[in-house]
Amino acid sequence: MMDPETTRVNERTGLLDEQLRNVNSSPSDMDQGKEEDQSENGTGQNSKRRKPFHYSSIPTYIQDEGRVQTPIETHTAANYSRYRYYSKLGHHQDSTLAIPDHVLPSYIFTVNVPFQSAIRDSEGKQNSLVTIFSIWNTMMGTSLLSIPWAIHQAGLAMGLFLLVAMAGITLYTCYRVVQSISKEAGSAGMMEFSDVCRSYLGRWGEIISIIFSLIALFGAMIVYWVLMSNFLFSTVSFIRGEIDDTMEDHNGTSVRCDLPAFTESSVNATSDVFDKVWSKTHTVPFFLLLFIAPLINFKSPTFFTKFNALGTLSVAFLLIFITIKASEWGINIDFANQDAVSYVSLFDVHFPALSGILALGYFIHNCIASIIRNQRNQKNNARDLTIAYILVAVTYTFVGLLFYITFPEKKDCIKDNLLDNFYPSDILSFAARLFLLFQMITLFPLILYIIRVQVMDPIFKSAYPSVKHVFVLNALLLSICVVFAIFLPKIGVIIRFSGAFCGLAYIFTLPCLVYMIDLHRQGNLRWYHILFHGIIMALGVLNFIAQFIILLF
Repeated sequence: MMDPETTRVNERTGLLDEQLRNVNSSPSDMDQGKEEDQSENGTGQNSKRRKPFHYSSIPTYIQDEGRVQTPIETHTAANYSRYRYYSKLGHHQDSTLAIPDHVLPSYIFTVNVPFQSAIRDSEGKQNSLVTIFSIWNTMMGTSLLSIPWAIHQAGLAMGLFLLVAMAGITLYTCYRVVQSISKEAGSAGMMEFSDVCRSYLGRWGEIISIIFSLIALFGAMIVYWVLMSNFLFSTVSFIRGEIDDTMEDHNGTSVRCDLPAFTESSVNATSDVFDKVWSKTHTVPFFLLLFIAPLINFKSPTFFTKFNALGTLSVAFLLIFITIKASEWGINIDFANQDAVSYVSLFDVHFPALSGILALGYFIHNCIASIIRNQRNQKNNARDLTIAYILVAVTYTFVGLLFYITFPEKKDCIKDNLLDNFYPSDILSFAARLFLLFQMITLFPLILYIIRVQVMDPIFKSAYPSVKHVFVLNALLLSICVVFAIFLPKIGVIIRFSGAFCGLAYIFTLPCLVYMIDLHRQGNLRWYHILFHGIIMALGVLNFIAQFIILLF
């Protein structure tokens, strides 16, 4: 699933060049100087020597962090442009024409990170290793917590098949997205897939791509709120139980089957007031507002992008946590005796639950352009994308399969949030919840910021039109989150429906349509192209419809 902090960081390098174009997008500086010379003495001759770059007194504007309009002083813009101008001259000669550092604006200077050249070159381009890791880190999200539950819904054999098949389909359509962007962008290099859809499918194609991209963000937003409510309740309840010495002690070696961990009955609190005030589905979603509301109204989310590493660290900790638990439990599977506690089925009619979750788990199509844009060698895009998808599929399979086959209780007990299977006294599960809680608190403002940009910018031409506009939008989004956390706190259901719905358009349909239209324009469209891509689009439709059908079983 998509983690939006990586998306925003990878966009910043591309935005820098866009800002510079906007700074220099006024009428030609040299032509403007000539026109002023002619207007001054009528002859086109000027007694005063003009600067290489001339700026009028009209305020210049740059695009900063999602088209937020920010004024910049004209002399600062001139200094920056002259710096770049002389730097290019000095590059071919010597340092004689280099502009002194003391006249440069402070924002030009950055911290010199050791070994940075191994990651990015002088133009800010990244090598293949960074590209692969960025794609893997972006896709690793909350879907990871639901994979063991989803494998049980599909059956072991069907689950493994879907993990591989969905990876292959999403890899192919994501590759088609990359190819279409590279072909359409040409030398511009700043296109998104929504721009490609507009070029091939018209204005409605662009609108549809943006809407379904927003649906994926809405799904992530709701899932995050449900999980944050869960983790906040769990953390406070654990601390209270430890302070009052009322927490049930199970030595952290077993799991609970009848009830999810950290329900109101899990902590023997001595005060009825605490039980009434601190309820996971009734009050905690509202208490969470006290932490989140002050963080989501900033004009720029730059501060929260500094916590990028938390996503990687949380996934690494989860892998270690599951590995430790699996080594304690051992293998617990039985294919023959259906009455056995460890019975495992190979196939189950509820398998669309897994395909729906994987549609969101493998979804990176709406932000892949921002990652590959900084690739040093664009010829490696297909190879790096393939390696990244293989790593994601291996990670999902490792977590899901290992937890599923070693789970010591009946497989029906596995929750859609695997951490809910552990007792409150388990210190590792407590650490995992606390780690994920902090990570999500830093990521949630980024999700809302991206939604704000995609909603506000097309309507008001600004991501921050006013405090009133932003407050109304944020209040609406938070209200939706609270409602889901109270009445439908099931992340498995939310992920599979949002994944199947956004995947219907953005994974299965739009990339195939764009590719076939391109083949048709070239006169190379054949019947087997139509058949193959028609099957992919049909699978997307069936995947979405099946999410409703399995509710009947």
